[in-house]
Amino acid sequence: MTARTIHRPADRLSVLDRLARKTLLGRISTISRGELVVQDQVGSGNFGDSGDLSVSLQIQNPKFYRHALFGGTLSIAESYINGDWDCDNLTDLFRILIRNIDILSGLDGPLSAVIGLVNRTYHRYHANTRHGSRRNIEAHYDLGNEFFELWLDETMAYSCGIFPHSGSTTLEASTGKFDRVCRQLAIQSSDDVVEIGTGWGGFALHAAGNYGCKVTTTTISASQYELARKRVRDAGLSDRVTVLQQDYRDMTGKFDKLVSIEMIEAVGHRFLDAFFGKCSDLLHPHGSMLVQSIVMPERRYEEYLKSVDFIQKYIFPGGCLPSLGAMLNSVGKTTDLRFFQANDFAPHYAETLRRWRRTFWNRIEDVRKLGYSERFIRMWNYYLCYCEAVFEERHIGLLQVQWDKPLCRRDSLRMVQTKQDRLNPPASCDVHHTGEIPLCSHG
Repeated sequence: MTARTIHRPADRLSVLDRLARKTLLGRISTISRGELVVQDQVGSGNFGDSGDLSVSLQIQNPKFYRHALFGGTLSIAESYINGDWDCDNLTDLFRILIRNIDILSGLDGPLSAVIGLVNRTYHRYHANTRHGSRRNIEAHYDLGNEFFELWLDETMAYSCGIFPHSGSTTLEASTGKFDRVCRQLAIQSSDDVVEIGTGWGGFALHAAGNYGCKVTTTTISASQYELARKRVRDAGLSDRVTVLQQDYRDMTGKFDKLVSIEMIEAVGHRFLDAFFGKCSDLLHPHGSMLVQSIVMPERRYEEYLKSVDFIQKYIFPGGCLPSLGAMLNSVGKTTDLRFFQANDFAPHYAETLRRWRRTFWNRIEDVRKLGYSERFIRMWNYYLCYCEAVFEERHIGLLQVQWDKPLCRRDSLRMVQTKQDRLNPPASCDVHHTGEIPLCSHG
């Protein structure tokens, strides 16, 4: 580890700024994996060891140090949005901080407790009740369809794609994801499928158009609802796809298969029982379901539930990443569903986010023409870079989890069993980690 600093006069800094700077740089000096080069009006310093990751921070406003010291990681994000600091590679900065997680945790210590209390009160206000869910969804998805159309692929899939190989396009990854869901659930033309969380209709269009099934899909976003209906009409699938603007808690009917792709993050921990209870109620006794979810590791879940992070405050109000354990516990308590399998696709989300970020910046002038401010652009860049980093470092996961109703028998057809398979059946509760792209082994 190295910590080489070139000093210049610091008299332009207030006493508080000098103290905050000294304290923060002292913490940064303990970095051991990766290198940070910090430059400000006082001087520059190199911290850590150069290796595969090295980034340079430019501190434009000394208030950054106070924000970091007294407000923790959330205030650091806000300081970036305000233009107080910049970085030559924001994604790699987050990767270094994740690799030195003790330092990152230290920034959210006792000094930020008061601000943390205020933020948690803010988070509780955004609980996902029926009214709260609609308000929270509008805060994100109703930014404008035109904005999302600029940087998403033609399917308008705003969820992790699954790349058949490293050279695949984002469109191929999105359709690959939709197709994998259909194949895992063994969707047939005779099936009635229900989807909780329409998005802009990508899955419903793929399933109905390629498998001939009927799909009923629901969203509470007004803008998503209108565009999804238009896309269904334009595809000539109005006879097979029904788009609803309805809270999942109010849905009725019975279906053969249920799909929910990255909607459960908008449910909230306290409403997991209601969500899975409704899913179970919507399925026939022979039905099955697949949920794709970003997941928080078990060891950090309880602490995560007590906190409010940048994404919860600025990107997804009311958002909560469940853990696999929380989902399994909820299903076990409230339903007769039985767990079938889970597969982790975290590497694919890092690549998906990389592609989104690249397209976002390629279309940045069009983003500005839509009226989005530089502050919004910095916020969105922070969001995309942060998410890319946490998946690249496997700090959080991306699971496709399947459950079956008691009379479901399609799992016996999932694989061709050899005599050896029958003698040594696989454990039913394994979580399969897909590894690096290319990944097709669990189709």
